[in-house]
Amino acid sequence: MQRWKWSLFLILILAVTGITAQAQEKEAATEIMQKKEQAFYYPGTDMQARVTMELVTAEGQKRLRVLSMLRKNDPMSMNQKYLLYFHEPGDVRRTAFLVWKYPGRDDDRWIFIPAVNMVRRVAAKDSRSSFVGSDFTYEDVSGRDVSADTHTLLKEEKLGNVDCYVIQSVPKTPADYIKKLTWVDKKTFLLLKEEYYDEQNTLARIFTADKIENIAVDGVAQGIPTVIRRTMKNVKSGHYTQTTFNSIAYNPGLEDEVFSERALQNPPQKWIK
Repeated sequence: MQRWKWSLFLILILAVTGITAQAQEKEAATEIMQKKEQAFYYPGTDMQARVTMELVTAEGQKRLRVLSMLRKNDPMSMNQKYLLYFHEPGDVRRTAFLVWKYPGRDDDRWIFIPAVNMVRRVAAKDSRSSFVGSDFTYEDVSGRDVSADTHTLLKEEKLGNVDCYVIQSVPKTPADYIKKLTWVDKKTFLLLKEEYYDEQNTLARIFTADKIENIAVDGVAQGIPTVIRRTMKNVKSGHYTQTTFNSIAYNPGLEDEVFSERALQNPPQKWIK
């Protein structure tokens, strides 16, 4: 009887140990993803950039989008505000997109459509839909709330010559993917690659960080590592979108008024370049 009790005790200890280890792995994975968000979406107190989006079909036909991107962090929280203003081509010129990002709940998103001279809300359910016809989604532009997924650290491996964490993320509520694999640079915590899998567990989209540069900023001697060229590819159609960030400035001193609904129709010329 004593031996039976001792065996049961060992089984319970092993079970609890296994559960604890799994919890620790999920906690570590979540922390890595939070650091990735900070490195990829939050550098500086605010940011200004000129962005070029090249939309390319499987046959090699290209369409170009040129826009200004402005972003401001809330110093008291993880909230952010984004304003994107399109310069080219003519059919999207003056289109503007505003995001008030609130980690932990649905973001507020608006888009100004110049053809009908109207501002409309972008519903939360549309956050995973295509951003102005590209392979990026609205959510890809400003980031996805880390708490929206359950994260697991699968392994550590090299991507090229860079040591990476590989994280699996599974949505807690239905999304356009059933799982996502993310490669995070162990040194900088920058996002280097993502793979999105659809309901058939088939690879659907791939994100890659194609070029990284250190952007000079006051107080950071070595500059801030920044992904200045990134690509999202639709694996099934062969269509892809390559985005290049130019003239990046961190901490330019953006005012709060830049991120108002009024700015959608009357963009701040001081910052829209």
